[in-house]
Amino acid sequence: MPCLWSVSEPVLQSGATKRQREDAELAVAIKAAFDDSDQTYGAGRIGNELREQGTHVGKNRVWRLMKQHGLRVKTTKRFKVTTNSDHKRPVAPNLVNRNFSATAPDRLWTGDITYIRTVDGWLYLAVILDVFSRRIVGWSMDRRMTDNLIVTAFKNALVRRRPGQGLIFHSDRGSQYCSKRYQTLVKGAGGIQSIAGPAAVMITPSQNHFLGP
Repeated sequence: MPCLWSVSEPVLQSGATKRQREDAELAVAIKAAFDDSDQTYGAGRIGNELREQGTHVGKNRVWRLMKQHGLRVKTTKRFKVTTNSDHKRPVAPNLVNRNFSATAPDRLWTGDITYIRTVDGWLYLAVILDVFSRRIVGWSMDRRMTDNLIVTAFKNALVRRRPGQGLIFHSDRGSQYCSKRYQTLVKGAGGIQSIAGPAAVMITPSQNHFLGP
């Protein structure tokens, strides 16, 4: 991989064009941000970092310079587990019992967590689906699979849909869905929580189509 410092300095001192000099200066800043992130930031996040520092640069330009100088995001181990049902948190009863149907919007929501690959690496994705409309009504992404991931997704759905009293929210037995914080949020919104049985297949056909394999 070319050394950015050794490449940039001669360019800055030579009779290079203005664009070439700007690229050389940007390359140094990009390398610094890349190293500060432990080589985990992609072009999108590095671009955001530089803009926050006052350097106006587009994502495509950052991507081009990263490619030119051989800066590649570290490949992290793919996430394997999104459901931790081995916990002692209280589990709500299964009110759905595999009957994924609803007579009107915002009567039955289902939630699940998966992971997706982005330009900045693997991220956890929490989605909430309205069973009647078969549409995603809330979502959230994070590098960590904590209670905050699903709390943010549920709050997002509440703001977008404003469901009435009696909404049933169904999910698997993951520890996040059984947390006191999440249970309080659902109850406070007038919802009723439903948790799948230990061996139940929770994802609805529509969610499976959205989330992929």
